[in-house]
Amino acid sequence: MMQLFVPEKGNQIMWKLLVSAAMLMTALLPANAEPAAPPAHRLALQITDADPMRMNMLLSVAGNVLEHYAQKHETVSVRVVAFGPGLNMLRADVSPVKDRLAAFMKKEPGVEFDACNNTLQAMAKKEGKVPPLVPGAVVVPSGAAALLDLSEQGWTVLRP
Repeated sequence: MMQLFVPEKGNQIMWKLLVSAAMLMTALLPANAEPAAPPAHRLALQITDADPMRMNMLLSVAGNVLEHYAQKHETVSVRVVAFGPGLNMLRADVSPVKDRLAAFMKKEPGVEFDACNNTLQAMAKKEGKVPPLVPGAVVVPSGAAALLDLSEQGWTVLRP
């Protein structure tokens, strides 16, 4: 015979609160909630050169990869990691590709642009102030470490 758990008299209020909270949490969950599948493809692009041609090539590569997998109806994540002289790509004051970058970021808002804080701080020391970054750039502690972490997580790292 099954026994029903009945809390002691002093704990009945706590028990009712716990049961109510559990029922509320269950009601708030989506009906067929499944965790979002990770993207089928993950590409990290490295920029370490101040050369505008390399920066433009990187944006072309990113755009081509996104278009290729969109046509195949496959998901892809792209992250651009800028460090060393390549950080100039993400600087709001000196980027030689600022207009193209802004247009790209508007068209492809899911692409993350990472700026190396080590490089940013070295530039700040040399210039006397922290250089401004383009809107949407994400500062990461170390560009090289970010690429290593992404590689170890299964991302493909390319340096166009």
